[in-house]
Amino acid sequence: MNQHRPSSSLAALTLGALGVVYGDIGTSPLYALKEVFAHGHVPLTPQNIYGVLSLVFWTLTVVVSVKYVVLILRADNNGEGGLIAMLALASQAVKDRPVLRRRLLMVGIFGTAIFFGDGVITPAITVLGAIEGLEVAAPGLHHYIVPLSLVVLTLLFLVQRHGTATVGKLFGPVMVLWFAVLAVLGLSQIVTNPAVLAALSPHYALDFLLGHPAIAFIALGSIVLCVTGAEALYADMGHFGKRPIRLAWFSLAMPALVLNYFGQGAMLLAHPENVKNPFYEMAPPWAVYPLIGLATLAAVIASQALITAAFSVTKQAMQLGYLPRLRILHTSVRETGQVYVPFVNWGLYACIVLAVVTFGSSSKLAAAYGIAVTIDMLITTTMTFFVIRYGWKYPWPLSMAATGFFFLVDFTYFSANVIKVFDGGWFPVVIGGVMFMIMMTWKQGRRLMAERLREDAIDLKSFLDAVFVSPPTRVAGTAVFLVSEQGLTPNALLHNLKHNKVLHETNLFVTVKLHEVPWIGFEKRCEMEPLGRDCWQVTVHFGFKNEPDVPEALNFLRTRGCQMDDMETSYFLSRDIVIPTFGSGMASWREKLFAGMHRNAAAAADFLSLPTNRVVELGSKVEI
Repeated sequence: MNQHRPSSSLAALTLGALGVVYGDIGTSPLYALKEVFAHGHVPLTPQNIYGVLSLVFWTLTVVVSVKYVVLILRADNNGEGGLIAMLALASQAVKDRPVLRRRLLMVGIFGTAIFFGDGVITPAITVLGAIEGLEVAAPGLHHYIVPLSLVVLTLLFLVQRHGTATVGKLFGPVMVLWFAVLAVLGLSQIVTNPAVLAALSPHYALDFLLGHPAIAFIALGSIVLCVTGAEALYADMGHFGKRPIRLAWFSLAMPALVLNYFGQGAMLLAHPENVKNPFYEMAPPWAVYPLIGLATLAAVIASQALITAAFSVTKQAMQLGYLPRLRILHTSVRETGQVYVPFVNWGLYACIVLAVVTFGSSSKLAAAYGIAVTIDMLITTTMTFFVIRYGWKYPWPLSMAATGFFFLVDFTYFSANVIKVFDGGWFPVVIGGVMFMIMMTWKQGRRLMAERLREDAIDLKSFLDAVFVSPPTRVAGTAVFLVSEQGLTPNALLHNLKHNKVLHETNLFVTVKLHEVPWIGFEKRCEMEPLGRDCWQVTVHFGFKNEPDVPEALNFLRTRGCQMDDMETSYFLSRDIVIPTFGSGMASWREKLFAGMHRNAAAAADFLSLPTNRVVELGSKVEI
């Protein structure tokens, strides 16, 4: 990304970053500090309040400011960030170590799978946390919290198919107002007890950790909630760039969060009875209802960011071969990244409704949230080590120094959340485990399928030599045969010759390759090799953020001597039917799952942007 932008562009991008990147972490004050003291495990004493506030401040500083903003943002993959971009960087860095690469890929894909659990918990906990302010305004409204939360979430998922472009313009201004309100609420309490600012000193955190290790360990499981959403800083780097994200964090987001947390602490020092919901108790009575409305808007923005990210991650995972093709709708004619995936939308919605109904409160969901967040933090740190060591070629001691401390911090927070597995932490782990199983089953199934097709395939050059010994009738036009592996004869060609007994005037044998880089430019999009007799072997390259468009890519061949008329071009695809069999493949139930996913996958023609009125599909059976 170009860091030297005009000031107006920088201001607009910084405003956008506040709306999209910091929606999740910006709503953490709704529940983070409350969860530390709410259950009685951490006694509400002045000493503990100072220790917890110090830990909150230094967690924000170490994890967000230093780890993500300073270090992780440097690990960009052609300007793109996020766990899949990091996974691609790490796997490329160790490509000459196949065993290590396979293990890293599995760890990275598990982190991606856990992200879907995060995508379920974030909307549920933020919306519940916002609407729980009703209990402060009018305790009798307690029974309306879950139904109202479900109404808000239902409306949010209903509007997804219309895209986020229009609503997205409001994200930045609303979040600026939200952070301003956070700061004002915090300051109003700090001025009554400015001594609370002494907790900025790390010695309070150290005293709390060393003086009460058991209590501190329990507290860490909730304190980590103050950094939920930190992954978004890295994931959205491609949309906004490093400088706007850093500027938004240090200029407004972090100061507002720190002021609000310390304001909650100052109020608890004076009014410990307000521990049930310290965020809303800071507000004067007349402001509670407007604050609930603003908090709900902020929660919707935080949720929207996660939902949009889930669509994007799904699309990238599909293009890397870890998920079957799903129907994708583009919601913007200008921004290719704005997509809507109906299956993911309603799958997330069903899981979120289940979470809201099952858990019923932000407090009960907090245990589930922490473990999802810490797993992804740990995986990101691990991947960063391999990028620094093997990608950037830094010395081993320096690589360990750069990531070892953060790994220790992340592992400590993860350990503090492991004890909550049976209190709700199982929920995102189950979602992540199911997604991981689906992704690995699809990847392995595709590999087995490719091996079987390779065993039965005929070498393309040899086949064409045999065909042209006694050539069939040539008909006008161009035939594009999509083949999964370069150099093999596509089944569609065999079927076409067998049943139609003709060969087109021009024949292209096209293999589409999807790479572990975000973008591949047009100048590197196509490679071609002449096979003689107006036949060409073509390889088309796409990055995992490119939009696969085969007809557009083939247009570049016209300048290389391969003439083709769009209106006289037909696209031939093999529609393979997978038959599970007993043998050395996967377990029987996994083969049946793969066969079901393959059968219900969206059409390859749609995925590759082929014109539907010029596609010919010829079926064949493949046993795995």
